[in-house]
Amino acid sequence: MATFELTKDNFNETLTDNEFVLIDFWASWCGPCKTFAPIFDQASDENPDLLFAKVDTESQQELAAGFDIQSIPTLMVVRDKTVIFNQPGALPKDALDDLIKQCRELDMEEVRKEIEKQQADGRASAE
Repeated sequence: MATFELTKDNFNETLTDNEFVLIDFWASWCGPCKTFAPIFDQASDENPDLLFAKVDTESQQELAAGFDIQSIPTLMVVRDKTVIFNQPGALPKDALDDLIKQCRELDMEEVRKEIEKQQADGRASAE
């Protein structure tokens, strides 16, 4: 499956309509981005049930800024509209494959409970 181009215009709808999205924040002038691109594309071909998306940080500066992207490439994984992974740096193929496997195995109910707990703890300490 080919990668999908994310823009500020289709971002929210894409994340709402897809349960599992991997996002590569990149730029055409970025050497590590060029190295990571074929790895990301191959993973896309090997995982046709997942959406692999790319954000060109040059043409989508507002979107990149909204996620505080400081370094590229940055890989983000979103499941059930929740960011479960966000890290700069190009991953080798085996590391990306392992990350996808771990993200697939995550119990999203447990993730939501942990987020709620952290938010409640944050509110309690702010009072």
